[in-house]
Amino acid sequence: MVAHSAGIQDRVGARAVLTRLFCRFDTITKVFVDGGYTGTLIEWAKQMFGYTVEVVKRTEQHLFQVLPKRWIVERTLAWLNWSRRLSKDYELLHTTAETMIYVAFAHLLLRRLA
Repeated sequence: MVAHSAGIQDRVGARAVLTRLFCRFDTITKVFVDGGYTGTLIEWAKQMFGYTVEVVKRTEQHLFQVLPKRWIVERTLAWLNWSRRLSKDYELLHTTAETMIYVAFAHLLLRRLA
């Protein structure tokens, strides 16, 4: 997880995410991304880390269809919105926001263990 300011474009921020992903997990070979992450990011990830980047796009605008792997991300973001502190942008520093995400997931896991 990488949090950055809103002034950074998603494609640029994705490079930071992939770099951190490579540093922590060496067994990942395939990464799923949204339709907005096209361009040089796919080739960059292949050259730098050997990742296969698959873009998950919608097929038609007005039909509901469950997209592969995208529902996992949407479900995870919905779990994070249950945390009151993460429901709005209260944090001034991106490191604090990142820490609160870790706290929210720890709370979620502890609740499921009980």
